Formats: sequence, C-alpha cells, structure tokens
Amino acid sequence: MDKVYSDASSALAGLVKDGMTIMAGGFGLCGIPEALIEAIRDSGAKDLTFISNNAGVDGVGLGRLLETRQIRKMISSYVGENKLFAQQYLSGELELEFNPQGTLAERIRAGGAGIPAFYTKTGVGTLIAEGKEVREFNGEKYVMETGLFADISIVHAWKGDTEGNLVYRKTARNFNPMMATASRMTVAEVEHLVPAGEIDPDCIHTPGIFVKRMVHLPNPAKHIEQRTTRKRAEAAVPAGAGEEV
Repeated sequence: MDKVYSDASSALAGLVKDGMTIMAGGFGLCGIPEALIEAIRDSGAKDLTFISNNAGVDGVGLGRLLETRQIRKMISSYVGENKLFAQQYLSGELELEFNPQGTLAERIRAGGAGIPAFYTKTGVGTLIAEGKEVREFNGEKYVMETGLFADISIVHAWKGDTEGNLVYRKTARNFNPMMATASRMTVAEVEHLVPAGEIDPDCIHTPGIFVKRMVHLPNPAKHIEQRTTRKRAEAAVPAGAGEEV
C-alpha cells in the first residue's frame, strides 16, 4: 500500500469528522504537525476533542483551530501561551481536562499499549484526584488514571521512509512517538522522505506498522514561542591598543 500522499489535505481525506478525538504531537511549537492542523481547519470539522501537551499559541498550531471554534475540548498539560484559549475556557466555550505532564504522557503511552488504567501518586490529595478512584499500595495512596486512545493521531517527524518508519529529532520526541501508537489511524508529516531500507533499524523511533498515511513536507516553518536575546558583548580592547609606538 502506498502510504505517501501529495499534500496534507489528501492525507486526511475521508478521515476527519465532527466530534472526533485527535492526538496532536509536539512540545510547545517544536515538532507540531502544523500542515496537518491546517488541513483539519480547512476540513471544517467541528466539536473536536484534541489531546495535546499544549494548545499552541495565538495564530499558530492548535491556536488556528481555536480561532475557527472547531475545538470543543482540550486534554492537555500546559495551555499558558494562548490568550484565545484562556478567553474561550473562561467564557465556557471550551472544555478542559487538565493533566500533570507526566500523567498525560503515561495516559497516552498506556492507551497505545492497550492498558486501560494505571495508578500514580501524582495528584493525590489535590483537585486532580477529585472524582477518581484512590487506592492504597504499601501504605501509600495512588490515584487511578485511564489510558487515552484517539480516532486519529497527527505527528511530525524529522525523517521517514516510504514504509512509514519514522525518526524524530530532539524535543520533537517528547509526545510524537507515543501518540503515533495510541489511535486507530496515524498520519505523519515528514521533513525528509527516503526510500524504504535507508533508515538504520536501530534508529527508528516509530515502526511503520503504526503509520497509515504520510505527507512529505520539506523545509517547514520552525516557530519560536518566546524569542529571548541578550545584548551583544562589546569586544574587549587589548591593553595598549591604539597607542603610538
């Protein structure tokens, strides 16, 4: 089966429907499947639930879908960079299921591994544990968290081959690999597409069996959430420089 599609819209054709649950990889703005997010926006699908570490920023990433009011619910860990998200949440337009970051990562990993639930100490005695089962193991209390599984996962990889084997680069490995395993259909955008067999098997992060569709997107935009710079230091002048000899 040919997994490579000509563009992001074609790769998602026939998949995106109202009311779906979608996992979107990336960490901040690093490793986000931006072209696939844009294609979801263009599809017009609404009442979507997104599982993502964060909600992008205003005008970038999932922020684009907040602009069009296509997201009904976010299952996230960090949403502090998005003013539009805050406005919609505080006005009651947007539902939020907040998770500690490690718990979110493990819920996704568990979903991909077929584990329906697990216990963690994180959140015991806080708002996180309200309404959830709490059990005691070896004298310590643990709260039960359920695994997460989506209809579609959209991920961004640095390199992929035509069989769907993927390699992520640095920070993009935080959520993309586990999300690729935790849905009925994974669609990947890759910066560098190579023939099958060119990637060393020991270097593959996501085996191609998890990836059903791909789109080649060379030279994607690399956004920076908060650009911080420092004043360039003035060059030191050696003693005696400029003096007549």
